[in-house]
Amino acid sequence: MNSSLIHPSKRSPVRRLTAVGTLLAGLVISTIFHQPIVRAKEVSESSDSGIPERISEKLGGETTIYDRTRHAFSRPIPDILPAHRTEFFVGNSFFNHNWVTAPASTEARDGLGPLYNVRSCSGCHFKDGRSRPPEPGSPMTTMLLRISIPGIGPHGAPIPHPVYGDQIQGRAVLGVPPEADVIVSYQSQSGTFPDGTPYTLRQPEYSLENPGYGAFTEPLLTSPRVAPIMIGLGLLESVPESLLAKNADPEDSDEDGISGRMNRVWDIRKQQMSFGRFGWKSEQPTVEQQVAGALAGDIGITSSLVTRENHMMSQETCLDQPSGGSPEISDRLFQAIVSYSKTLAVPSQRNAGDPEIQRGWSLFLNTGCADCHLPALRTGTSRGFPELSNQIIHPFTDLLLHDMGEGLADHRPTFEASGKEWRTPPLWGIGLIQTVNGHSFLLHDGRAENLIQAILWHGGEAQSSRDQFMAQNRTDRNALIKFLKSL
Repeated sequence: MNSSLIHPSKRSPVRRLTAVGTLLAGLVISTIFHQPIVRAKEVSESSDSGIPERISEKLGGETTIYDRTRHAFSRPIPDILPAHRTEFFVGNSFFNHNWVTAPASTEARDGLGPLYNVRSCSGCHFKDGRSRPPEPGSPMTTMLLRISIPGIGPHGAPIPHPVYGDQIQGRAVLGVPPEADVIVSYQSQSGTFPDGTPYTLRQPEYSLENPGYGAFTEPLLTSPRVAPIMIGLGLLESVPESLLAKNADPEDSDEDGISGRMNRVWDIRKQQMSFGRFGWKSEQPTVEQQVAGALAGDIGITSSLVTRENHMMSQETCLDQPSGGSPEISDRLFQAIVSYSKTLAVPSQRNAGDPEIQRGWSLFLNTGCADCHLPALRTGTSRGFPELSNQIIHPFTDLLLHDMGEGLADHRPTFEASGKEWRTPPLWGIGLIQTVNGHSFLLHDGRAENLIQAILWHGGEAQSSRDQFMAQNRTDRNALIKFLKSL
């Protein structure tokens, strides 16, 4: 069973951005480092997104925190409203504590399963950070495998497997068979930079072992996913849809090789199609729906938004299990987790004045990385969360889908996202993953062991940027990587 990969980057030196703004007549030019001229877009009162000459160390605007410890992803935004502060700590409690099987004396926390991947949100998002792949030969425990069968379901969604649904759950409550163990192995691919520096990439292969409900006889589409960092979600939700649309170029009308697209997905709350912005393929339109989907799919907890249990009717053993209520999480607690997820703060950039980091920023622009990892966006009016409104932020994403080439393809379409397309993941916080989570595995399935490997996996629309990175000497590559680690 083959897998794919994710992580978008870009192409041509700096693409003509369609967002509102004015091009500066000049430069991101360093007389110290003799970099080629790169035109930049100013983010000002009249500009909502673009490539500024300088990046403020306040990556989350005025909601930025200054924390570089192992708790850097778990802090509330500064000046959080009193009501939201209360919700933050209630949500934090339910995010981190284990759910239990029903019935239980702790009624607010019962209803686990009957099938599940983890017992708590933090089971994957440890310290609100990024999960990692399992060791080769060991079952997945903090990441998951999406599955479906070929075809297009309602509203363009993937079609669930008739027995195993849309996600493999490797755990179950007492008396219920787990669905299967997802096992990963790797094939090594070695190469050499033009300057003679060697590198090795890992190509993952996945297998399903110990199936609990019969053999997988139907053709199966799969997509492995690690849990991403939780920071800044409320800010990203607050970026106006109109701005994302202005940055999109689905037909590549400017012929720069970059054709970012918005995914249209089913919005449960609105009961209509909306633009997605969360998930590895932008398959969720809001933080609320992302939280509800994860509670149901990963833990087996129903909410008023996602009322269906995560098992199929053909899994008869699951049908006889007691429920934790209908829904299993109250609206008050559900909304507390949503509010918590929206108000996790973004840590600042570190050592922004370091000349090597400044050089890395210039190289980031010149290689075209900023074409999709858009450095600056402006949030609009955030309904219910004025603390997040009208902020200039530096997430390094355009929240759009990009064709990343065959090497990263999962061949599993999701709504309007093709099997080769992935959402540009934000880069803020990427330099703190090692500190917070104790690993450096990157891309959607964690196959990249470091930033260099992640860049080398880029293809498709990002092929040109990848090739330019390959052509750099070791000093320049190190500067670019040091810049990324400062985010």
